[in-house]
Amino acid sequence: MPRLKVLLTVTTYPLPSHSYDELVCTAGILEDGSWIRIYPMPLSFLKEQKINGNITVTKYTWIELNLRRRDDTDFRPESHSPVDYEFKDLKILEHLDTKNFWAKRKEFCLRNVYTNLTRLIEDSKAPQNKSLATFKPTKIIDLVIEKDEREWKDTWKAKFIQYQLNFDNPEDTIIRSIPNKVPYRFSYKFMDDDGRISTLMIEDWEIEQLYWHSLRSSESKSEEEACRLVKHKYFDTFTTKHDIYLFLGSQRSMHIKRYYNPFVIIGVFYPLKDMANENQLTLLF
Repeated sequence: MPRLKVLLTVTTYPLPSHSYDELVCTAGILEDGSWIRIYPMPLSFLKEQKINGNITVTKYTWIELNLRRRDDTDFRPESHSPVDYEFKDLKILEHLDTKNFWAKRKEFCLRNVYTNLTRLIEDSKAPQNKSLATFKPTKIIDLVIEKDEREWKDTWKAKFIQYQLNFDNPEDTIIRSIPNKVPYRFSYKFMDDDGRISTLMIEDWEIEQLYWHSLRSSESKSEEEACRLVKHKYFDTFTTKHDIYLFLGSQRSMHIKRYYNPFVIIGVFYPLKDMANENQLTLLF
């Protein structure tokens, strides 16, 4: 049960379609640049951690806590669970800012980067069983938006409630509201360095929250306009002004059944492009 220092980088939207243990998954980077998955973690931890009474952003914040490998229930080497589910052993450390084109974040998040999806899929097989990785697409072709079911299934709602109960005292538990379900699926269509074209669903909390924010803030309050605003940021803006990397993670249910490609996009790393540096390189060549 080692005590580890983790740079939080990923929070997936609570999706009961995943295995029970992964209703909420948090992932991050260790000091040596390797990936780690921490689950289960309560939504209250992700929303309510405070420093000096102020809400703090958990993404790209270093935390330190006691973790244990989940090798009894999960064959993926990156998977860990908190030793103390009340997080009394947790220390919140430095938050890495976005200065100098995310230089501090790049130092850890971009140490080991895949550019070939076939190679990553091969590494996801035994004996490596790699299930988390940073991936650099050669080109992002499109942000695909598809209609999805509008409501959680009753069985998923029951799992979500049970998930909350596991982290609370049953005698004084107040069941929190079940998160609204986004009625759309968002996926990136992209090319790797071998010309391979793939489409992977984005399950990052950030894109889901952008959808809800866009729906509330748009003048029309229409879903079509909200989807347009999501695409404007994740495709129009990101592909022109930002240097895009994808955080990929395997779904346990797909990985354990040895699907050919068990990965989905669990996060997007999007520092602004250093245009001055790019212009200098262009002049050189």
